[in-house]
Amino acid sequence: MNLQKSIVLLLIHFTLLHVAVAQDLISGKYSGQELSELLIPLNEWKPFPALENRAAWESADPKAMEAYLQYANDHIDYDWPYIPATKSLLIDRTGDRDEYQAITFEKRRMLGSMILAELYENEGRFIDPIINGVWSICEESFWGVPAHLPKTDEYSGLMDVTRPFVDLFAAETATYLAWADYFFGEKFDEISPQIRKRIRHETQKRIFEPLMNQHHGWMSANANGRPPNNWNPWICSNWINSALLLEQDQSKRAALVYRAMEVLDEFLNPYPEDGGCDEGPSYWGAAAASLYDNISLLDLATGNAFQYVYADEKVKNMGKFIYRAQISEDYFLNFADADPQPNMAASMIYRYGKAIQDPEMMKFGAFYRSENDFTLPRFHFFRNFFEVFMHEEFKDAEKGLPLPKDVWLPDIQVMVARDAEGSTAGFFLAGKGGHNDESHNHNDIGNFVVYYNGHPLLIDVGRGTYTRKTFSEDRYSIWYNRSDYHNLPTVNGSVQLPGSQYRAKTVSHNARNNSSSMRLDISGAYPEDASITSWDRTLTLQRGKRVTVDDVFDLRQSDGLVQHLMTIYPARVSAPGKLIIPFADGEGNEIPFELTYDQRKMVATVEKVPLTEPEDRGIEQKWGDTIYRINFTYQHIPDKGKSSFVLQKQ
Repeated sequence: MNLQKSIVLLLIHFTLLHVAVAQDLISGKYSGQELSELLIPLNEWKPFPALENRAAWESADPKAMEAYLQYANDHIDYDWPYIPATKSLLIDRTGDRDEYQAITFEKRRMLGSMILAELYENEGRFIDPIINGVWSICEESFWGVPAHLPKTDEYSGLMDVTRPFVDLFAAETATYLAWADYFFGEKFDEISPQIRKRIRHETQKRIFEPLMNQHHGWMSANANGRPPNNWNPWICSNWINSALLLEQDQSKRAALVYRAMEVLDEFLNPYPEDGGCDEGPSYWGAAAASLYDNISLLDLATGNAFQYVYADEKVKNMGKFIYRAQISEDYFLNFADADPQPNMAASMIYRYGKAIQDPEMMKFGAFYRSENDFTLPRFHFFRNFFEVFMHEEFKDAEKGLPLPKDVWLPDIQVMVARDAEGSTAGFFLAGKGGHNDESHNHNDIGNFVVYYNGHPLLIDVGRGTYTRKTFSEDRYSIWYNRSDYHNLPTVNGSVQLPGSQYRAKTVSHNARNNSSSMRLDISGAYPEDASITSWDRTLTLQRGKRVTVDDVFDLRQSDGLVQHLMTIYPARVSAPGKLIIPFADGEGNEIPFELTYDQRKMVATVEKVPLTEPEDRGIEQKWGDTIYRINFTYQHIPDKGKSSFVLQKQ
């Protein structure tokens, strides 16, 4: 017995040792002093060719550079706008965030285009416009956006300039200024030494000092234990980028970078081992992808001293998530606030795949790379410098979509299944468990989506337009964040509640050649008032045939029960127990689907969801004014019962 106890303790010791070694992957390998010695000094670091290296810039992607030049030419007389205080106040007065953001985002895109145009043309025509842009941005009261200000009467939509803090777009701004300084610093000095001095002064006060001297909520888990989301790696990538380019003192430069690495580990340490992004594919481009941005910058600044990170299994899985969460060429999983049709940062995905030696990810990235779309992205500006020198490699890159047959992400409890590997033909089913305190959370434990031939059939509505209400105490008064506007039941008048304590239980997954299923108990997602003892839900894809949803429930009382399904089609009851969904394929052909249910227990009704609120604009942009909710109301509710929905072609 003592021997058994010793063996158990020894196993625990080795397990804990393994966990400890696995933590702090970014900041744990080198000390601050070792990092200082590894970092290439600022005056020697040439991450990308200097302006004077004309051979290099003439070898950059000519189509992309010509497009940037044309855009900058069209706007060479751009009048850099002042942003009135009343634009900032809109977030408090009306909840609108877009009017302010449209101006500030355009200014940065304009500056980025002019930087690339001058690098390509090198005739000096854009130097003055670049200086005007730099100066205008430096004169802004806040480099971030009003939507990220504290929601208190003290702020009420205006920045307290005596207490700077760093949000996503303040950090992004520092990156634009840092690259302007790197490429054109000598040109600036010929005009006035005040330009570079201003860049460094503003960046020091607005970015470096706040980051080094005060805690920001995005740096670590919140009071409820929720891990950091995409803000952490996204800001860190700009933090590292601007520190590497602007801080002239090597010890201070290393300290800035090392602190960013420590903060970055606060994101990576608790990240699921399965690589699942609970924010969804549309946020992946700033979450796992931004982690990759950080590593690529660190690698570039240290002579490849961070290559070891790419061998980590979690980091590999984080990259693979983007194609594991794909439905079809146009659609991706959009649980929570994710978009159903996100843009793919194709070149970055290819680079990430190459770094982790995943040919499938490389093919996936190459597939989405457009030969003729050179619109400068609003964010992650430095990615462009990596990509404009890779056009020859992209020409020869193999393209393709992996479209895995089955995916199971046990940590975030997401299942993906399709009829056939590598094909969008036929059924696609995805379901989720997890908990109701995920980043960009919706109350959606047990929700699922069904697609056919790559097009939506039963949907997750996703998010609409962000307003002040979106991230306030009123978040769950917005209909599409609530469980009764997901493919879920309302039980005894109760809907799911937000919070990490509201979670799925006894979750399992089973994939076979001819079927794939997920089983979970969703009772824990509802409050005590729902009086649910258990609610076992099984989602099953019978490949090539049908999707079934089987619920077995045990209630302590039974005062009301309604099942909800969401679709973009005007479903209709065709006969008792049968409902028709007039699905249309991508070519406009109608393929009716039949949903069968137990007419002895339930009465089906269909309602069109009105899109009338400011938050609904985003819903209409994604789906059109086509959201329908199907309600199955139980007429007689047993304390213990079961129900089944079967969905198949008519």
